[in-house]
This record gives sequence, structure tokens and C-alpha cells, in this order.
Amino acid sequence: MALSWVLTVLSLLPLLEAQIPLCANLVPVPITNATLDRISGKWFYIASAFRNEEYNKSVHEIQAAFFYFTPNKTEDTIFLREYQTRQNQCIYNSSYLNVQRENGTISKYEGGQEHFTHLLILRDMKTFMLAFKVNDEKNWGVSVYADKPETTEEQLGEFYEALDCLRIPRSDVVYTDQKKDKCEPLERQHEKEKKQEEGES
Repeated sequence: MALSWVLTVLSLLPLLEAQIPLCANLVPVPITNATLDRISGKWFYIASAFRNEEYNKSVHEIQAAFFYFTPNKTEDTIFLREYQTRQNQCIYNSSYLNVQRENGTISKYEGGQEHFTHLLILRDMKTFMLAFKVNDEKNWGVSVYADKPETTEEQLGEFYEALDCLRIPRSDVVYTDQKKDKCEPLERQHEKEKKQEEGES
């Protein structure tokens, strides 16, 4: 099963919208224009942990990953451009995500159904989390993202708190290593092409 959605936001995992466990930092809040402004831009996938052993094993395939969010507040969508390094190779994908403002979720329609994940805004403005399969205690998990590839223990504090609340051992956390990134050349090429297109328009 493809895990890119879990790892860098919204792959093919069938995530169902449900009630988040009553943990202080796992309570979803409505998504506002300010929320969309806050998550706009470039983000790095830092770490994740899942109670499902198969998922935990699969996330080891991701050596490094980063992505760009470009929200459209009028249409409640987010244009996603994601760069993943797997087996020392760069994999690039782009897609559109849907925003459910009242539920605090973002989703992707694929394979004939819509797949949801909860967006969790943290105290640290430079990080956010996604909560997965929160209706399924055997399989739930959390991933954390930051605006830089390196994070401090303080920045990861709320992520660890969420793991404790979900009873996921911290030893199950899988971290990425941006030093293994192979996508920077492609990213530079895309940025160059984008500037050229803007110059021609």
C-alpha cells in the first residue's frame, strides 16, 4: 500500500474522518484563512509513528521528504507539490487537496473515495502535525512537519505528547534525514522554470 500520503501528506491510505481521542493537542479546530496562511509554503517531513507495524516498517523507505502547500482560500483547496527521496532516488508528485474547514481536516479524492487526515496546528508556529486513522486504535498514528529540516527537542515536544497520549512508544518514531535528500536539483530546476514562466507572462 502506498504511503506517500501518510509520509508527506495524503497518499493512498484510506483514512476515515472520526473523533480524535481526548488529548489536549489532538483536538481538531476549524481551519480558517489564517490557518491556510500559516501552512502555506515549504515544509519538511520530520518524523512519524504508527501503531500499525506494517506502516512503521514502510516509513523506513522514506529517507527525506519536503513539500509545498499553496492554498486557494476561495475554493478551499491546497495545491501540493511533494519531493521524496526513496532508495537514493527523487520522486516528485503534485496533486490537489480539499479543505474541510469546520472539521479541521484535509483530504484527497482518489481511488473512488475521499481520504481524510486531521490537521493539528501546534503552539510552535514553525511546525504542524497530521493525525491518521484516529478511529482505529490498532492503526492510528501521527506525523510532524517543520519549516526547516532540523528541529529542536522543544519543537518536537507536542509530537511526543501526542505519542504518549496515543500510547505509541517513542522508540517507534521513524525520523527522516535531509542529508540524504536527492530532490534538491529537481526543486531548483522547477523553481527556475517557474521564474521563466513568470517572466514570459
